[in-house]
Amino acid sequence: MLGNCLENVKKNVPLVYNITNYVTVNDVANALLACGASPIMSDDPEDVVEITSICKGLNINIGTLNKRSIEGMFLAGARANELGHVVLLDPVGAGASSLRTNTALELMEKVHFDVIRGNISEIKTLANGNGTTKGVDADAADAVTEENLDSMVCFVKTFAKQVGSVIAITGAIDLVSDGETCFVIRNGRPEMSKITGTGCQLSGIMTAYLTANPENKTEAAAAAVCLMGLAGEVGSGRSWCL
Repeated sequence: MLGNCLENVKKNVPLVYNITNYVTVNDVANALLACGASPIMSDDPEDVVEITSICKGLNINIGTLNKRSIEGMFLAGARANELGHVVLLDPVGAGASSLRTNTALELMEKVHFDVIRGNISEIKTLANGNGTTKGVDADAADAVTEENLDSMVCFVKTFAKQVGSVIAITGAIDLVSDGETCFVIRNGRPEMSKITGTGCQLSGIMTAYLTANPENKTEAAAAAVCLMGLAGEVGSGRSWCL
């Protein structure tokens, strides 16, 4: 099943709308093209409703918030829900500031998300209504480890049931759950956390996978996580001569 998810992306070439952060917008666009999807980027409130209408997947990333982009997120989310399109939330830095935390929580109240993808500190902030992160990175104290794996699986399942969304927690050990099942994924490389944008790219790719596999959203989300981890492993095995 997981292997079919990528083939469906290549076959269907989903058009994915990204309201994403300015730091990684180009990387997200190229990642989507590389996996076989087609990206559109925009956050102007006057643009978002029309763009959402033609894209069957919407990726909302709160990494670089401003009043204009926040308005666009709510408008796009409402339109996507109205049309039954896939919507993903990447709550970058939730817990680092009141603006980020409150925006993410309000988005969850007003927009239904098929998937919420973030690091463990961001997801805990959403579950608790408050929290702290190390900037936009997970706090080491929150890390998913082999020692606390059982309790973390229970946490992600409970939160997924509570909000009615697939929850994807990414880190050294990745967890993807719809409240009933939970994929535990252990691939990837530690170096991936040392560069900007791997999480943002994953959210874009995951939206494409969900859009191309609407009947198997949990598996599609897990497949996207596996793909990103494998890409990191392949990249780390190559040496470049400059």
